[in-house]
Amino acid sequence: MIHPTRQEDRDDGRMKPGKSLFDFPIHLGRGATAVSEPEFTGVDWYAGYDDRHGDDLDEGRIVSLFRFEESWTSWEMHPAGEEVVCVVQGHLTLHQELPDGSTQSHELGPGDYAINPRGAWHTADASEPVVALFVTPGKGTTHRPR
Repeated sequence: MIHPTRQEDRDDGRMKPGKSLFDFPIHLGRGATAVSEPEFTGVDWYAGYDDRHGDDLDEGRIVSLFRFEESWTSWEMHPAGEEVVCVVQGHLTLHQELPDGSTQSHELGPGDYAINPRGAWHTADASEPVVALFVTPGKGTTHRPR
């Protein structure tokens, strides 16, 4: 059973219709809270996320689904914690540059997951449609061109 906990999550006493995790990530925060986020609009979205959850970023996590068909055009890094990447559909190769300077790659298919360590730069290659679930530390995500 779903229990709405905040007034903005209710519509005349009922839960609002479900949102797509592809478009509206969820913030998991302290006290086992889960908050639906505004629509994801790209890298600039993270600045607003910091503003909305600045007091909860040390433990906060973003849960999201992404669909892509091509290799990523950038690298990203999460200095505040580990990220879980779980493939739901398709296959991808996850590349990591670890903080100690070493590199590794993981071939992932449906149901497979990998963990991007804190401070590891990572990117992905895909040559087919992929759907992946991400559980990402909310604080300090950084991007660089590939």
